[in-house]
Amino acid sequence: MFDNLSDRLQDILKKLRGHGKLTEDQVGEVMREIRLALLEADVNFKVVKDFIGRIQERAVGEEVLRSLTPAQQVIKIVDEELTGLLGSTNEKINFGGRPPATVMLVGLQGSGKTTATVKLAAHLKNQGRHPMMVAADVYRPAAIDQLEKLGEQAGIEVYSDRSARPEAIVEAGIRKAEKEGLDTVLIDTAGRLHIDEEMMQELVRIKRDYPPNETLLVVDAMTGQDAVNVAESFSAEVGFDGIILTKLDGDARGGAALSIKTVTGKPVKFASAGEKIGDLEPFYPDRMASRILGMGDMLTLIEKAQSTYDEEKAQELERKLRKQQFTLEDFLDQMSQLKKMGPLDQILGMIPGISASKLKGLQVDESQIGKVEAIIQSMTPEERRKPQIIGSSRKQRIARGSGTSTQDVNRLLQQFQQMQKLVKQFGKMSPRKMGQAFPFQL
Repeated sequence: MFDNLSDRLQDILKKLRGHGKLTEDQVGEVMREIRLALLEADVNFKVVKDFIGRIQERAVGEEVLRSLTPAQQVIKIVDEELTGLLGSTNEKINFGGRPPATVMLVGLQGSGKTTATVKLAAHLKNQGRHPMMVAADVYRPAAIDQLEKLGEQAGIEVYSDRSARPEAIVEAGIRKAEKEGLDTVLIDTAGRLHIDEEMMQELVRIKRDYPPNETLLVVDAMTGQDAVNVAESFSAEVGFDGIILTKLDGDARGGAALSIKTVTGKPVKFASAGEKIGDLEPFYPDRMASRILGMGDMLTLIEKAQSTYDEEKAQELERKLRKQQFTLEDFLDQMSQLKKMGPLDQILGMIPGISASKLKGLQVDESQIGKVEAIIQSMTPEERRKPQIIGSSRKQRIARGSGTSTQDVNRLLQQFQQMQKLVKQFGKMSPRKMGQAFPFQL
């Protein structure tokens, strides 16, 4: 979503580099270009005005203009102000009080509220909590079915009652969770295609009768400034404690994400950038600002690697590398761990210096990983361990079994031979250098 804005800002800030000194006119020109880039990205005009004003006030200060590295100082100021615009720090959910803690999710239809409920439940489950979801949307066709199906996929219990009113469903769900010793209840409430009084009053009643620990507003980031308007309406009618931004992987301009914290005064707590249940991340303003400015996001990259990290497999891999016993089975296992981290373009986008335009040039094709997996899986266990025994007839059989060509099989075997040569070099490394070469065991 931020690709175009990211490229624009990076190009604008590059103009500052190479200048031993900066004048107020040069800073002013850069600020005008940043203002235009933000407005084109659909950021709220009042937010842009205040944002540019703060940067300009700091950037034309005597310390910056006389600095030995004025360009870096200005970029640092832009980074800090952008982080502040997005919310400064990551805000966590309040689970205090007697369990079960309740989290009510509200929002319009089409914002991804039901899916966000499941994603949040799965995230909390991975954090060691024991959640239950309550299907309180009795109006949208198949809303309950959708929640139950996704809950089954995630291994999370769903409480539903198709004949009861939403308030009674919430009460019964909380009681059931309490009886079963669960510590978290997530309530998927009803939405509408537009804001109406009936929907708002139902949410007000639920919130009054069964006060949640947190109320989270689910907002579709692709709706631009409409998302900000929706947030303002929910804030006035129902009130909420934080925001979940969905569809950040879309191709809209991203202005909502940059405006919503300032306009509503409520933090973005989570962001979703994919359709899979695991595609929900805590929102870190400083990391998002770094991504937008092309500085990467190594902390999130490391966390993703650690979440898929299997210590026993890593130790076994190191042992095999030292004995030069790295096989195609090990290669397949490493590719599987890489896929668990998420889409390759998102992973590469977290590496400093790789901008959206560079990623387009790289033409990341994840289907190639699937092709390699199919080829290796079409081999016998012996062939995976001893690829040197694979002759022309075996290659033809493997190609037929994997739906590829013998040229594809040859290409994989050649690449694996090159990798084995590297493995021989790794086998001579010290443990410290080994860790540097395979920092994520990928």
